[in-house]
Amino acid sequence: MRDTLVLNASFEPLSTVTLNRAVVLVLQDKAVVEQSHPELRMRGAAVDIPAPRVIRLCRYVRVPFRRQAPWSRRGVLVRDRHRCAYCGRRATTVDHVVPRAQGGQDTWLNTVASCAEDNHRKANRTPDEAGMPLLRQPFEPTPADAMLLSLGREDFGALPNWLVQPAA
Repeated sequence: MRDTLVLNASFEPLSTVTLNRAVVLVLQDKAVVEQSHPELRMRGAAVDIPAPRVIRLCRYVRVPFRRQAPWSRRGVLVRDRHRCAYCGRRATTVDHVVPRAQGGQDTWLNTVASCAEDNHRKANRTPDEAGMPLLRQPFEPTPADAMLLSLGREDFGALPNWLVQPAA
């Protein structure tokens, strides 16, 4: 099922919800559609609306400040766009830059997406020890970046520029 981005009344990204939940929020007048899927419509007995891709809440919701995006294996794959950090091919697993056997932790800065072949070849060694340099360095996404990336490449590219480009 497609996810819909939820913006606060101030246009800040809050979360993603299922398409069905987004439609319910719009029909209950709790949110307005900011952007819809071009060819997808939601139809019912008395309803025919474009399927929302981005909705904005009508009332401002106060959320506690979150310093870090929570780490997850799925998050690392999404952050790295499912591309292996060693060869650039499709990644299906997560590799620890400093292996857990050497004290490495499950953190954004110590994990990268990897194809199974390179993950096996590197084994319990660092990239330097294995002679496998990283094509790009791991980074810690902000909570908002992690949320936008979780929408996927095709949705991320279709969002308006004012939403995905940081303010100067």
